[in-house]
Amino acid sequence: MAGALGLHVITTQLPVAFISATKQTFRRASVIRCAANTPNKRYTIAVLPGDGVGNEVIPVAVDGLRLAGSLEGLDLRFEELLIGGVALELVGVPLPEETLRKAKQSDAVLLGAVGWHVLIIVDLPKWDNSPKHLKPITALLQLRAGLEVFSNLRPITVFPQLVDSTYLRKDTPEGVDIMIIRELTGGIYNAHPRGFTTNEQGDEVGFCTESYSASEVDHIARVAFDIAKQRRSKLCSVDKATILEGSMLWRKRVTAVALEYPEVEVSHLLIDTAAMDLVRYPRQFDTILTGVMFGDILSDLAAMIPGSVGLLPSAALGDSGPGIFEPVHGSAPKHYGKDTVNPLAAVLSAAMLFRYGLKEENAAQRIEKAVSNVLDRGFRTRDILTPGTTLVGCKRMGEEILRSLDARVSVSKGSLV
Repeated sequence: MAGALGLHVITTQLPVAFISATKQTFRRASVIRCAANTPNKRYTIAVLPGDGVGNEVIPVAVDGLRLAGSLEGLDLRFEELLIGGVALELVGVPLPEETLRKAKQSDAVLLGAVGWHVLIIVDLPKWDNSPKHLKPITALLQLRAGLEVFSNLRPITVFPQLVDSTYLRKDTPEGVDIMIIRELTGGIYNAHPRGFTTNEQGDEVGFCTESYSASEVDHIARVAFDIAKQRRSKLCSVDKATILEGSMLWRKRVTAVALEYPEVEVSHLLIDTAAMDLVRYPRQFDTILTGVMFGDILSDLAAMIPGSVGLLPSAALGDSGPGIFEPVHGSAPKHYGKDTVNPLAAVLSAAMLFRYGLKEENAAQRIEKAVSNVLDRGFRTRDILTPGTTLVGCKRMGEEILRSLDARVSVSKGSLV
């Protein structure tokens, strides 16, 4: 059946309320122009809008992918699939087997968000008492494991047009360009043993294990060092080696791997110091390497540098196979259906999909230049609105991005017609 994006989707009987809400949300005026040149490369993109505002920002990103791809002679095939709360609602599990199977068969996965599904935002505690395997967030962990992605790239880049949108002193974010590289598959989010028990006093106890192996640290460290070499050859590893044994091993292994990269300047910071310095003087950082929990915290904190989590894209990559590309912001159910969310994180995730997932650099640059052009023309969603700029919603921002993409005829020249 046709999905909300006009794509092929798993054949499932959707509730009337969902169909009605979906039609209302995705009624857009934008028209995708096909390129005159004949497509010479074909790719399949698995599209997982998921929950909440994922259903608003992902259509904008898909439109951008389709148009930028056509202008570069790419034939992109999109397949919409269920994940998260909507999957729980419709088929009883957060990650259906068909979703994982087709994601594995794709060239890249574009993900919206998992969290509170749009049909249940009036009843937020619905999943609170469910077992962990029946919570929406479990789908994300299962998807990462199924696709064997371990490296999470979260760029923090400040557009010069948005310096006034920052929550920090105005001179602080200027020129910031940071790549946070976060390990995804080990650490306290994933390691065992974990669970619930009762202690000798009869108190209920919840416990997790902070654990990293030498091979896990070496794996992600080499990814980070390779990326640092392509940037400014400066890497900061973040841990808590004063207390946590996992971090002690982390620092030991990063120090050992650093010997393979003598051209990269290496430093180590404790997580509390890194968090303070990230907002005090972010320009000192270039490439940050850290574990799953510290990376989660630091990248969300870093959203305050450009001014909004609605600007932050991400990529989750493995050694081979499809990567996962998603905005950092999550499902934000209280904002769903209001046409107020910022789609730029999803659009920039689409640029990362071209760059890292499909190795189509020109198409990635087309999207990034289009975003910059829209900001040059003064369009802003409410999270980045400043005096003298024009307030627009999610749909209008998407339409303006398509206009900029459609007008931009040369990536190398950056010219408009």
